[in-house]
Amino acid sequence: MAGSDVTVEVSGRRLKLSNLDKVLYPVSGFTKRDVIDYYQRVAPAMLPHLRDRAATLIRFPDGVGGFSFYEKNVARHAPDWLPTVALISGAEGTGRALNHHVVVNDLPTLVWTANLAALELHVLQWKVDADGTRNPPDILVFDLDPGEPATIVDCCRVAELLHDVLSAEGLRPYPKTSGSKGLQLYCPVRVDSPKRTSEYAKEIAQHMQAEHPDSVVAKMAKAEREGKVFIDWSQNNTAKTTVAPYSLRARARPTVSTPVTWDEVRGCTRPDELVFTSDDVLRRLDRHGDLMAGLEDSPTPL
Repeated sequence: MAGSDVTVEVSGRRLKLSNLDKVLYPVSGFTKRDVIDYYQRVAPAMLPHLRDRAATLIRFPDGVGGFSFYEKNVARHAPDWLPTVALISGAEGTGRALNHHVVVNDLPTLVWTANLAALELHVLQWKVDADGTRNPPDILVFDLDPGEPATIVDCCRVAELLHDVLSAEGLRPYPKTSGSKGLQLYCPVRVDSPKRTSEYAKEIAQHMQAEHPDSVVAKMAKAEREGKVFIDWSQNNTAKTTVAPYSLRARARPTVSTPVTWDEVRGCTRPDELVFTSDDVLRRLDRHGDLMAGLEDSPTPL
């Protein structure tokens, strides 16, 4: 891609890419061209985790140090081929706003979002049909957030404990970094009620707090999180989104929410051991493939 503005063909779709030389990560000189290149290269691993899930874009038109905004409703200038779905806001569609979310099912759509400087892609824990029908949640999420001076190392120790609890319940947890300061566990599940994943996650989080009060907290109040790991069970609310696997994060460097192995979790003794940039992730994919490739297989009934 030479020049700052070009028109390209991506899987049969013509896309105009603009401001390619604009630096979006000033510390590392990472440009919009680099962002688009990363998403194009990571697409084979990333797209299965985005498919049929309404997306929320977090856009940084002037880079990570500038103004940013959440975008749930696709822009008016979106191409007519862009896959979208109309959803009423709120848990179980009880809100007032009608948003036309982009659904990132293919490479042209992913490149289109990257060209908007949508550095972060966040998706729901449930899938949606083309007509807007909401399917029950199929992913259970535990978002482990360290309260200073705790770090991702402390999250790893809590994740190990959670792994044993969840495995004993017949669940299959997959770890990934948040790409920021925490760790997340995903489990494939099957439920009848949209509220069941949130109820179950809360039960587990409260159990963990009761068993490990010195290191775990399950309450939202920030005053109670100091030096502990907050197990954020509320991410399972059907109105909430979680950063997608392989999404960039708007940090000083282009870090990525990265699937990791349990050996890496158990062996982590320094925070920097679980910090991965876009280049790191592409190398990891060449070496390991997608560590979350089996995420939707054999969901466990809750």
